[in-house]
Order: sequence, then structure tokens, then C-alpha cells
Amino acid sequence: MTYETSEPAPSAGTGGPTWDGHRPRWNKVPEVTAYFWVIKVLCTTVGETAADLLAGKAGLGLTGVSVLMSALLAAVLVAQFRTRSYRAGVYWLAVALISVVGTLISDNLADNMGVPLETSTAVFAVLLAAVFAVWYRRERTLSIHHIDTVGREAFYWLAVLFTFALGTAAGDLVSERQNLGYWLAAVLFALAIAGIAVARFALAMNAVLSFWIAYILTRPLGASIGDYLSQPSADGGLGLGTVVTSVLFLVVILGLVIRLSVTRKDTRLSERADRS
Repeated sequence: MTYETSEPAPSAGTGGPTWDGHRPRWNKVPEVTAYFWVIKVLCTTVGETAADLLAGKAGLGLTGVSVLMSALLAAVLVAQFRTRSYRAGVYWLAVALISVVGTLISDNLADNMGVPLETSTAVFAVLLAAVFAVWYRRERTLSIHHIDTVGREAFYWLAVLFTFALGTAAGDLVSERQNLGYWLAAVLFALAIAGIAVARFALAMNAVLSFWIAYILTRPLGASIGDYLSQPSADGGLGLGTVVTSVLFLVVILGLVIRLSVTRKDTRLSERADRS
């Protein structure tokens, strides 16, 4: 399922290197296919269960886990920025780690600092909107089909981080404060994503807008699924535990990423003429 289509190339003055009109440019992110959405949801689930696992059973606490995972994310993002084109293994490892870090940012604000979920949700929404505003003002597009300069990639990963933090806070606000339970919350978020898909394909909703809304909603969807599988039955879950759930989803992610690395079904070669 593809939510986003390619947009016209940015005009002159948007930054980035100059390219020959016939020279190919490799996008730094994958094509938006069914694989993309499946792995994205799986990564968000791992982000939820891995954060709980490391903070609880590993005994690191929220602060210790936050420092460790932030350092790992920084190292992987350095590797991602140094790649000359999209590499499935590096890219999805960055997404998985940023899922954990985004979860931890929201959890630290709520649990360690006592920030209400209503406040953190509003703050993350404003920050994400600010990132999009600056990104669009500079590049004249928010399309992920043009993540082919350092500047655009920086905006992209910053936006992804805030979508995870926003999705975590908003998901917790809806599922916990409204006492919906994990399974009902997952159904609710899945229906919301389905509604966005209908609006996109049946009502011609803007492709970029629908993509980013769906991207945000996959975070609480994945978290609700992860909580449902891992939490004890007394709390409304299946009781698989964070270890089993994390390992299970990591194995599936690894299998899909290996397949994509071999088949390159999610690689897009884009070209744009130099307008300067």
C-alpha cells in the first residue's frame, strides 16, 4: 500500500549539491510499499517492548536505557548519513532504535518528570509541526521521495523522531487515560489508519499529508499490539512477556530486511534536473 507519490523537484535555492540533468540520484529512504508499513509497525512494537525490557528486567532504569540507546542511535545515524544510497539493514536499524528512543523520551517526561500526557502530546505535536514548517520552507517539499541531500535527510530523521515521541504520548493518552485496553486501542488505531487510506485513495487526500498522518498512527498501533502480546493476562494482555515478544518481532524484521536487501524491491532510483 502506497500513501505517497512523487512530487515535482524543488526549485532553485533549496540547498543541496548541483547535479547534471541526466545523472541518477539514489533516494536515502525506501519506497513506500506494503513491506515499508509492515516493518514500520513491527519496529514500533519492538520499540515499546524493548524499552520496557531494558528498563525493567535488565535493571538499567529509564535514565540508563535512555543514555545507552541514544548513543547507539547516534552511531547508527552516523552510518546512515555516510551511506550514498538506501541500505535496508542500516536504515531499518535506525528506525528500530529511533522507535526505542522516541518511546523513552515520552516515558521519561511522564514517569521521571511528571509531565502530563496531555502536555507532552501537545508539545511534541508543536515540535513536529515546526520541523515540517522549516523543512518545507527550505526545501519546498515534505516528500520522502526526495531525501537525497544531507539537509533533507536531517529534516527527515528529526521528523521521524518526533513522530515516534508524539505517537507514544498520544497513544498512551488514548489507551491508558481512556481505559480502552490494549486490544481495543489497537483496533481503534488500525481503523484510523484505514480511514486515512480511504481518504487518500477514494477522496484524493494529499499524498504527503496522508503519509505522515499514517506514519504517526502506526506508532500507537504497534505499541498497543506489543503491549497486548507482552503484558500479563491480568492486565489485559496475552502474557507472552517482553522477551518473547521482542525476539519474535526482531526475527520477523530481520527476515524481511534480509529479503529486501537481496531483492531490492523497496529501492527507488530518482532523477531531477538541476534548476539552478
